[in-house]
Amino acid sequence: MAVTTVITDKDVEKGLSEIIISSNNPVPHQTIFLSNIDQAVAFPVETLFFFDAGRTDQETSDIFDRVRRALSEIFLDRYYFIAGRLRFSLEKNRLELFCNNAGVLFVPAMSSLRLSDLGDVSLPNPSFKHFIMRTDGFQAVDETPIYTVQVTRFSCGGFTIGFVINHSVLDGKSVSDMYENLASICRGEGVKKTGELINDRTYLKAREPPQIIFEHDEYIKLADLNYTTSFSSPDLVLPPASYLQLSNTCTNIHRVFNFSSEMIEAMKKISDVPKCSTFEAMVAQIWRSRTKAVFSDDDLTRISSVLFAIDIRSRISPPLPEGFIGNALITARASAPVSDVVASPLSFCVEKVREAIVRVSTDEFLRSVVDWLEVHKGVPATVGGNFYLSAWWKLPFHQLDFGYGQPIYGGPVVSGMDEFVLLLDNGSGAGTGGINVLIVLDKVKMDRFESHVFEFYNN
Repeated sequence: MAVTTVITDKDVEKGLSEIIISSNNPVPHQTIFLSNIDQAVAFPVETLFFFDAGRTDQETSDIFDRVRRALSEIFLDRYYFIAGRLRFSLEKNRLELFCNNAGVLFVPAMSSLRLSDLGDVSLPNPSFKHFIMRTDGFQAVDETPIYTVQVTRFSCGGFTIGFVINHSVLDGKSVSDMYENLASICRGEGVKKTGELINDRTYLKAREPPQIIFEHDEYIKLADLNYTTSFSSPDLVLPPASYLQLSNTCTNIHRVFNFSSEMIEAMKKISDVPKCSTFEAMVAQIWRSRTKAVFSDDDLTRISSVLFAIDIRSRISPPLPEGFIGNALITARASAPVSDVVASPLSFCVEKVREAIVRVSTDEFLRSVVDWLEVHKGVPATVGGNFYLSAWWKLPFHQLDFGYGQPIYGGPVVSGMDEFVLLLDNGSGAGTGGINVLIVLDKVKMDRFESHVFEFYNN
């Protein structure tokens, strides 16, 4: 197993943080309604990109000014709301996005290390947190920047760009488009994706009165939550420090498992399900393996569940307009008794995953979700040993070029929370090659998971 380099405070010297604003923000100030789907994912998402100076003939010493200018001169004109702040409306009992041009937080940093000192940067390394600017120093939600950018340059000329953004403002597709535009601006090519941005979240507003016509066990009522999860929401206003304290004190370990394209094709054939997709096969196999690792023989009658996001842009009626940038992902849940998950063939879990996708794919169900969230203020139900699987591998992060070539790696900064499993591109191109599975568990459960995850291939 590769040795993980531990980054410390002395390895990274952060400069003074800067608040970057746009001179062209709308006046007077604007308040943007956040949908119930937005409200359910009010937590920070941390993404980090590594760039090797050896991939470009250009001097990288101007990377700080290049990113700073891109943010202030063009980027924030288009994404003005990113310079706003979240605030909680007591009158409406919900979060809203206040576009007050309070600014984006930008931090330049230098490291005495060489990029090569970090080893394989695609491997999970919690100490990479030094390459991002977290917002735990802010005491109130309406003071906390929605978006932070840290650029760290190494002694060799390589650099990282680290982003932190609150998920309630944008989902994965919208963030991916935004990063592509920022990279294009940094290259001097202006805005790449020029279509109109639709920031009207009332397309996903609850009905009056709410009409809950389905059970929604994919979410849990906030009133029923008795411990911290990664998800936050208006009624569970957890300062980022709570999340950080939890993730920094737990004893879980991180591991990456590589599924080659050959493994994935073999798994789809073994599933013996017509037109089994890569996503269905991956979710099913990880669900089976993790269930075997997490649950014991005493848990056979309990319910095991995997949750995952489904894009509803084209599923809802009428479809969301092109350019809609709010959260358009809802949670689907595949569930079965532990005994069935561990004893049945892979096809059983694939069918359960497919059924979950079909279940959430009607306008009637989607509207019921929004109404349920209006009444119960819930969050995805990552409780009782269940977990959320997020498919990052489809996001084109490996293509981002800020003017110095494409990154050698781009992905999340890991925490100690075991309720997320991430599917990441392994460098072969988004969705075209193998997939890396990033999972967090305690050591005993991780060893069990490792013994099961490739059973289908080794046997």
